[in-house]
Amino acid sequence: MKTLSTHIEGVIVAETTPVADRRGAFTRLFCQKELAAVLGTRQIVQINQSRTTQLGAVRGLHFQHAPHAEMKLVRCIRGKVWDVVVDLRAGSPTFLQWHAEVLSADNTRMMAIPEGCAHGFQVLETDSELLYLHTAFYTPTAEGGLRHDDPRVGISWLIPVTDMSERDRAHPLITEDFPGLIP
Repeated sequence: MKTLSTHIEGVIVAETTPVADRRGAFTRLFCQKELAAVLGTRQIVQINQSRTTQLGAVRGLHFQHAPHAEMKLVRCIRGKVWDVVVDLRAGSPTFLQWHAEVLSADNTRMMAIPEGCAHGFQVLETDSELLYLHTAFYTPTAEGGLRHDDPRVGISWLIPVTDMSERDRAHPLITEDFPGLIP
């Protein structure tokens, strides 16, 4: 695996090179040793998978409040998505800035989303599936969210938003006095 930094500290893109031959391909999805610099002392404690059927659908933007904040490693295992991270960390030089990558089954990229950042994605191919590796257990009482269309963030979604959960539509807009998260 090759890791690439982004302009947001801690947001890392990992590139994997599949080994292919006439039979197909083999891809390493996760290697603790190769990602040691990204994970630090964190351990993967939960793995989840999502499938989103509709082109243009948006899921997110989600995060967990401290002390249940989590790092996520996100990989697309089927289809293609526009994967978005928003820095919500108090005092961060990139506070309220976002970074996005196209993740697909074909490009085998994975994105690391650090604690204190919100994560969401838009489906660019029908029936897209994501694999999430989490460093903290999901805690419903620690859950938070950010609206996909918050003008203070200004995410440029690649295609029109076609579907979203009522919960995600109801996330509040960021106010002028939002202090940020303490991961």
